[in-house]
Amino acid sequence: MIQMLEANPLLFVPKCHPIVSLQPSSTLLFNKINNPFPPSVSFSLPINNFKITAAKRRQGPELEPPDNNRPDDENTLLTEKGDEEEIDLGWLPTFPHVLTASMSNFLFGYHIGVMNGPIVSIAKELGFEGNSFLEGLVVSIFIGGAFIGSISCGSIVDKLGCRRTFQLDTIPLILGAIVSAQAHSLDEILFGRFLVGLGIGVNTVLVPIYISEVAPTKYRGLLGTFSQIGTCIGIISSLFLAIPSENDPHWWRTLLYIASVPGIVLALGMQFSVDSPRWLCKAGRIDDAKEVISELWGPSKVNKAIEEFQSVIRNDGADLDSGWLELLEEPHSRVAFIGGSLFILQQLAGINGVLYFSSLTFRDVGITSGALASLFVGLTNFAGALCASYLMDRQGRQVLLIGSYLGMAVSMFVIASAISFPIDSEISSNLSILGTIMYIFSFAIGAGPVTGLIIPELSSSRTRGKILAFSFSVHWVFNFLVGLFFLELVRKIGIAPVYAGFGGVSLLAAAFAYYFIVETKGRSLEEIEISLAVNYQDRNKL
Repeated sequence: MIQMLEANPLLFVPKCHPIVSLQPSSTLLFNKINNPFPPSVSFSLPINNFKITAAKRRQGPELEPPDNNRPDDENTLLTEKGDEEEIDLGWLPTFPHVLTASMSNFLFGYHIGVMNGPIVSIAKELGFEGNSFLEGLVVSIFIGGAFIGSISCGSIVDKLGCRRTFQLDTIPLILGAIVSAQAHSLDEILFGRFLVGLGIGVNTVLVPIYISEVAPTKYRGLLGTFSQIGTCIGIISSLFLAIPSENDPHWWRTLLYIASVPGIVLALGMQFSVDSPRWLCKAGRIDDAKEVISELWGPSKVNKAIEEFQSVIRNDGADLDSGWLELLEEPHSRVAFIGGSLFILQQLAGINGVLYFSSLTFRDVGITSGALASLFVGLTNFAGALCASYLMDRQGRQVLLIGSYLGMAVSMFVIASAISFPIDSEISSNLSILGTIMYIFSFAIGAGPVTGLIIPELSSSRTRGKILAFSFSVHWVFNFLVGLFFLELVRKIGIAPVYAGFGGVSLLAAAFAYYFIVETKGRSLEEIEISLAVNYQDRNKL
């Protein structure tokens, strides 16, 4: 799911910074400035020319909220008018392309769930039954492939663009599923699972980049949650399809053959999908970029969008591929630090451990079927993702992230208290169930979808691919480490202290989001990059 970049002074910067206001002026902004990352900025409507003013303020800074009464700046608004209400369908032109990309997350979720039930049948048929180490290796080897896929994706997507990289990535996904389904030895199924992991690692980086770059600004939060929704549907689908495996010891092969179908759909669907207009502009394909913008955002937005793209390109550099060493320089190291930290905190907050123990928690209240318990968890996750899709562009990323981690912390403390101070066994079991449901819902409403969305929003156009690749590589490393040491910690100190530790990390994550996450709702990627660049430059002058 590396070594982290040095935090530099970021961890110790108080929440008091210059506030940058961007206003129309006849003065051209762009000189050669680095892309920044102060914890906060404030700016008004995007104009191509800006005048920069700076002032200090002691309260926690945020981007100014967009004016919701202004005309839609990113989309030709499509509406259906009824007698009393107007339904906004401006997201609809982009929806098919986002849906196609989200097929990657469906595959991710499917492969998360597909091995849970059939692993016993696989071990028995392939001759390693009873060997818990090998069983765990078959389930988790895709993490190694995912790490390699994630770290390599940054350079590939810079050169080929998201659309072609998606299609290229379906090769290991399809081959890995087929090799696993036809496996007659341990080596074969390990190789197949590694290929699947390689493809999943690439896709986890690709999807947030693609969605953030093709989605209209007004709907970027809504459409960005489709990756989380796709993952939830994939998990639920694998649980339903795995039901026959309880009676058919060979059903696991069918499950793995089925896993190749979404890869084929993704490859074909991307043939009819658009490429990122931002990447097209950076590649010099201006006419293609204009066509995509006109199709997705509306003809009236073409000239303004192209002008913003080219302004950022002039500032960042016109070459397609950025270097990895650029992530060691300010301000990119600051962005990479925030991206890596968000994923470290997400994993150390215990999502995988809670999912692991959820079936045992449900068993205490009479739900003995592991599949049924997992289904409850999957449906809760799905419900949370749907709520996130509604709230993301209304409440904002920072609010959801802070609220999510606070909810996770409370949930963990509730469970830890129920285990440590059992007044009544039935009450304790019910509190554990309530805490588990609260935790998963809280995760799905913020810590899950916001983390993958906020990082590409805060990254510069030049380094977006590399920063996402680094951040997700950190994710896979800590996913593996948590899975490796979780059970050992539970055996040594007990489940209640471990859950209390998860609650403590969740509180730390909420504080981190409060101090270091800039609100991005309602602002184009170019507005965010320009504003942060100006703020960073201005802070260096003070």
